Amino acid sequence: MFGFFKKKQQEKEPVIKEIKLYAPADGELINIEQVNDVVFAQKMMGDGFAVLPTNGSISSPVEGTIVNVFPTQHAVGFKAGELEVLLHMGIDTVSLNGEPFETDVNENDKVTASSKVSEVDLDALATEGKDNAMIVIFTNGSEVIEEYKITASGNVTKGQEIGYITLK
Repeated sequence: MFGFFKKKQQEKEPVIKEIKLYAPADGELINIEQVNDVVFAQKMMGDGFAVLPTNGSISSPVEGTIVNVFPTQHAVGFKAGELEVLLHMGIDTVSLNGEPFETDVNENDKVTASSKVSEVDLDALATEGKDNAMIVIFTNGSEVIEEYKITASGNVTKGQEIGYITLK
């Protein structure tokens, strides 16, 4: 009669249709096809972009939630709406067993463009002969992306808005 015994309607999270993309590092923004690794350059894991960093301070490329921090700390997975994003720090860096990475996030952390994800020792990467590209991949993009646009070019600043994705 008064609704005392009715179940409360669960609040739904708002549907996100547009996701802003941010530079994960200070440096030169490059197309994914320019990355020095065939798997990334040929978009085998998905479309994306990369930044060739001038320093090792790395932040989140999207606003969302951390869903995975790889044990070797060379990669971090994010979820922004329905979009799955992978930040891969350097090329062939899994073999370094986390040595040059100081990860500052954990699974389920909420992040924004200003959230520091990791501090990467770029000198250690160079000493090991590893490419230091900070690669951002949309791993489920073919399923959920309607439009992907990079609006910046050249040198970018960490946290700078560099583009957007519209979801289906």
